[in-house]
Amino acid sequence: MDKQKILIVEDEESIAEVLVAYCQRNGYSAHHLNRGSGVINYIKSNQVDLMLLDLMLPDVDGFEICKQLRLFSQLPVIMVTAKSEEIDRLFGLEFGADDYICKPFSPREVMARIKAVLRRFDNNATQSSSINIIEQSGFIMEPDKYKVTFKGTPLDLTPIEFKVLELLLNNVERVFTRDEIMNKVYLDTVDVSDRNIDTHIKNIRKKIHSISTSSDPICSVYGVGYKCQQTN
Repeated sequence: MDKQKILIVEDEESIAEVLVAYCQRNGYSAHHLNRGSGVINYIKSNQVDLMLLDLMLPDVDGFEICKQLRLFSQLPVIMVTAKSEEIDRLFGLEFGADDYICKPFSPREVMARIKAVLRRFDNNATQSSSINIIEQSGFIMEPDKYKVTFKGTPLDLTPIEFKVLELLLNNVERVFTRDEIMNKVYLDTVDVSDRNIDTHIKNIRKKIHSISTSSDPICSVYGVGYKCQQTN
C-alpha cells in the first residue's frame, strides 16, 4: 500500500525539516516547498493526501493558496502560523482550511492533527463514495469537483457554504440545529458560534435569490435550526 503523502509548505527551513522528519517517522511520505507560488501547480501534477500550509509565506500567502485550491480540490489543509488571534483562525477556516495550528507547536500535536483530519476525510469519502452527483430541489452538486448549480446557473459558494449546502442537500427535510451544522462542517469549533452558521445560511439564500427571487429551498425552523425543503 502506498504511503499517504503530506505536502509541507513552510519557508522556515528548521521547522520544515522537523515536520518532514516527523511525517516520515509516522509512516507518511513528505515533500517540502518553501514558497507559495508553486503550490497549486505541484498539487495539480502530484498525488497529495494532505497539506500543511504556513500562512505567512514570502510570496503568496496561505489564504490565497487555499482560495485557489478550493476552486478545484477538497484536499485536506492544516494551516500553520504564528498568528493566533481569533480573526485569523476564522479567516483560515472560512477560506477552506480543515484545521489550524499556531506556532510554537509540538510536532506530536501536528501529527495528531494530521491523523485526525485524514481519518475524518477518509470517513467522509467512504460515506459519499456512491454519491458523485446530488440532484435535489433544483440543485445539481458535484462534491468531488466542488461544483454546484441552482436551476442551471452556477452558485459561487465559499468552502464552508459549500459544506453547509452539501449537508442539507444530502438530508432533505431533516432539521439540523446550528450546533449540529457546526460540528459537521468545522473540524475545530472553538472560535465558531451559531452566528457564523446564520451568516452562512443568509449568504447561501442571497446567492440563490440572485438566481431566482421566488425560490427558497433553504428554510429556518423556528427555535430549532435549518433544513432543505423538498421542491420540484
